[in-house]
Amino acid sequence: MKHYAQYCPIARASELFAERWTPIIIRNLLAGCRTFGDLRAGAPGISKALLAQRLALLEGQGIVAAQARASGRGSVYELTDKGRELRAITDAMGAWGARWLELKPHDFDAGYVLWATCRLVELDRVPKEGLVVRIELADRPADQFWMLLKRSQAEICSNNPGQSEDLVVQTDSETLARWHLRHVSYDEAARAGRIRIEGLPSQARAFVACIRPSPFASAGTSSGMSAQRADKSTA
Repeated sequence: MKHYAQYCPIARASELFAERWTPIIIRNLLAGCRTFGDLRAGAPGISKALLAQRLALLEGQGIVAAQARASGRGSVYELTDKGRELRAITDAMGAWGARWLELKPHDFDAGYVLWATCRLVELDRVPKEGLVVRIELADRPADQFWMLLKRSQAEICSNNPGQSEDLVVQTDSETLARWHLRHVSYDEAARAGRIRIEGLPSQARAFVACIRPSPFASAGTSSGMSAQRADKSTA
């Protein structure tokens, strides 16, 4: 950890919190990730070694607590009271980013978008029998993904689960992300041909209904950013 050599609390907090990947790890813990694999799935691009290093640093600072799993393999991670106070910072960063930063093509990593989609599933609204949804992304045509939705959990997998598919969703990572942020509604995306769902209409409606918006969807955008987006849409 690098030091600014300043007593200022902002400088001292930045030494810890502003390290690359640390805010993402904190975000994932706040989102309910508990295992090393879950944390890494929500941080595409981070190496195992770097994630282990960051977790060890956070544990050493009393921000994260790690306990051995009952199986004896790996650990379960959770934020301490000290760590949970960082929610105010991540919420402020998210609201500011949603309001002032324009989305760029490099922001739509398919792995993260699908991970986030699962995290946004409102489990109570999943049909009792569950849903198996195959996702086809135009920006990842060589790959296929499946969402397994149950009342107990939602997960994404890149290997065929061997279960009957209820729905097939054809879209792209950018459309999913903009739907999460409510830059576009599902109906608007469907009318524009950016998303299509094959399957029983009742199950399609159930799938759409159980995907809640990003917690930063209500942050809005600045008037300048809104105008910029409108200009692009009419260009």
